[in-house]
Amino acid sequence: MNSYAFSLLFIAFLVATLAVRFWLSSRQIRHILAHRHAVPAQFAEKISLTAHQKAADYTIAKVKLGMVMLVVNAAVLIGFTFLGGLQWLSTTILDLTGPGMTYQIALLAAFAVISGLVDLPFNYYSQFGLEQKFGFNKMTPALFFRDMVKGVGLGAAIGLPLVWVILTLMDKAGDLWWLYAWLVWCGFQLLMLVLYPTVIAPMFNKFTPLEDESLKTRIENLMHRVGFASKGLFVMDGSKRSAHGNAYFSGFGAAKRIVFFDTLLSRLAPQEVEAVLAHELGHFKMKHIVKRIVVIFALSLAFLALLGYLKTQVWFYTGLGVDPQMGASNDAMALILFSLALPVFTFLFSPIASLSSRKHEFEADAFAAKHSSASDLVSALVKLYEDNASTLTPDPLHSAFYDSHPPASLRIERLLTARSA
Repeated sequence: MNSYAFSLLFIAFLVATLAVRFWLSSRQIRHILAHRHAVPAQFAEKISLTAHQKAADYTIAKVKLGMVMLVVNAAVLIGFTFLGGLQWLSTTILDLTGPGMTYQIALLAAFAVISGLVDLPFNYYSQFGLEQKFGFNKMTPALFFRDMVKGVGLGAAIGLPLVWVILTLMDKAGDLWWLYAWLVWCGFQLLMLVLYPTVIAPMFNKFTPLEDESLKTRIENLMHRVGFASKGLFVMDGSKRSAHGNAYFSGFGAAKRIVFFDTLLSRLAPQEVEAVLAHELGHFKMKHIVKRIVVIFALSLAFLALLGYLKTQVWFYTGLGVDPQMGASNDAMALILFSLALPVFTFLFSPIASLSSRKHEFEADAFAAKHSSASDLVSALVKLYEDNASTLTPDPLHSAFYDSHPPASLRIERLLTARSA
């Protein structure tokens, strides 16, 4: 392939991706507006028209914000590539540092900083404009920026050593560098599964042991029934940042722990909390987590192998607006260009990932219905959909592309069938 052909291919996929994204967003808005006037019959006795319309308006507002972000991100992508942004950034840093590892790490860091600055206004508006408008924001600007500083510092502390190792392998390990880099990346990901619940997450939130003894007993009985061992039951102060509620388990091996948002415990009855947790435990018992890790590791191996080929091809650089003959290693530039190009070429395959995830959600629901109560899970889901202002009437195609969870109507229909079986 030559650079001109690759440029045309990239532009074609970019235009197609943007067209599909805007088409799906338009469908989502039209579909939600068409059903905004009435609560679906399935939920008419459980959710008020006011709550239903709030969810519709909230979802539409998020979709519209996403459409603006699409335009800005596409403009930034074009600026980085065809308009010479990366070329200028690379030349500027190279003049300051000279060739070598310092240049490469500085290039990656500068790219990350610029990307973060582009996203910052949208993140700020999302939190203090959109979320504030619909009553979900509990965060102060001071906490927002404190979290940002922590995140940047943590990212640098963790990411820079990893980047140094990957770049060293790309430079020194020969043609199979991508295989060694994959092994390092897999080890890093597994390490993060262990460190996240005990080291990283507590940097941002406070975790306290669950104190409600009756609820604790109920949950421990559930875990005993399904054969799940945990390092503890914890409550997270999610209300410090948001009114949204959730529950999850995190960690790996002996470091597994169950976490409840305080907002969730304040809203659900004990039997509903048990049903929600049974759903989460279903993912573990049915090995969904392991399956996802295996898929992610397999895809990362394939992508790194592809990068191993692309980084040696001049057309890959010149086709995206970069001159690879600058007297410095192209490894950092290859990583950046690959990270920019990959989403453009893979977006149209999104429904495959969504289909697999939704299948797992149905299986976890069935597990919860078997080991707790389908009725309790239904009532919990209805409350969570209402509290989180999740639309009950998503466009089917938009949902198929983007949603990792099935629409509420389908989930509840299956659970009610399981209850009556």
